[in-house]
Amino acid sequence: MADSAASVGTRGPLAAKRADRSATSGSITATAAAPSNELLARYEAFSAEAIHAPAQSGLWVKHWISRVHPDGILAMLLANQRPVLALALEVVRLGPFRIARFMGGGHANGNFPAVDRNWLETADPVQIQPLLDAIAEARPDVDVVALQRLLPDLEGKANPLGQLPGVASPNISLAVDLKGGFNEVLCRINGRRKSKKHRAQTRKFEAAGGFRRYEARTPDQVRVLLDAFFDMKEQRFRKMGIANVFSGPEIRGFFHALFADALKEKEPPFVLHGLEVAGKLRAVSGSSLSGRRLICEFAAIAEDELSQHSPGEYLFYENIQEACANALELYDFSVGDEPYKRNWCNLETQHRDVMLPLTHKGRLLVWCLIGRARLTGWVKARPAIWNLVRRIRRIAGKSTVLTKRG
Repeated sequence: MADSAASVGTRGPLAAKRADRSATSGSITATAAAPSNELLARYEAFSAEAIHAPAQSGLWVKHWISRVHPDGILAMLLANQRPVLALALEVVRLGPFRIARFMGGGHANGNFPAVDRNWLETADPVQIQPLLDAIAEARPDVDVVALQRLLPDLEGKANPLGQLPGVASPNISLAVDLKGGFNEVLCRINGRRKSKKHRAQTRKFEAAGGFRRYEARTPDQVRVLLDAFFDMKEQRFRKMGIANVFSGPEIRGFFHALFADALKEKEPPFVLHGLEVAGKLRAVSGSSLSGRRLICEFAAIAEDELSQHSPGEYLFYENIQEACANALELYDFSVGDEPYKRNWCNLETQHRDVMLPLTHKGRLLVWCLIGRARLTGWVKARPAIWNLVRRIRRIAGKSTVLTKRG
């Protein structure tokens, strides 16, 4: 039985390693184990009733496990033997260190664990200690639990992980407040000019051969939109000289399975939209639905003769207008500060990175990770320096690409 008051990172090497261990503190217990069919079914059942961000949903976790095959951990906190909080983690290597992070890695943003709403009303950060103890016992090789890009709150509920030791994430998240409807949104962002441009774009797309904006409602449409998106991203990343985070077949398989399986639900939690002009897809967006919040998880445009007419901006206009019509309260552009987001957004959210060492070696890594996050945040808060860094990175990336081709 673990002491709930024990400090994280002071535990020595454990004498035994088991597939599933439990840590106990009064009526609070915790388990952590590698994913099994039974444990995954339990996680899915709990998350179906819990509040959570999209990347901790049962659907996301199931397909990430089946397609990416991570070195996974499913950890669960229980109060009087009833689940109240669950974490789906994957273990990755960073040099000599092992880090447990949210399943999905950099694809998982605005994170919020699966949590029982009623338990959240009285949740205390101290109660989470048994969960960390259980992870440490099940996986003594893990040095750090890194819970990054945490939302401060969701559906009016504070993130129970947000008060744990950490640092502000270096990247902010931007969103549009939709309350009041689309006209209210336009009034805040020079809407007359936006509407005029939107009408001009409509005329140009009609003159180019006709257009349609549509939502994927069949597996075939999911396949077409995602394949187009992956091609667009491949071209974009190559042009920028940076690594393509969507290039792996396992990642592409994950997104195909995720969006196709979401169609089986009455209100799909993951949706794709495309703008087709003259029979060719010119812009694609992938979104998730979390409560009354629509989150843009990714987007891309085709680099062709129509890109000068901003098909991506046109698609965002239509997506935001539809979100207002559906009485949603927030359109979330997710992590990253870009001009096209600023053109719409009136809300900023500061995410938090929680870094929890489980070993003495992990303490050193946490010190380095926090230092890097602070330095990155400092650089990005200074546009002149950040733009210089981006230019250098782009030049270096293109040189690397050319060297590999040679």
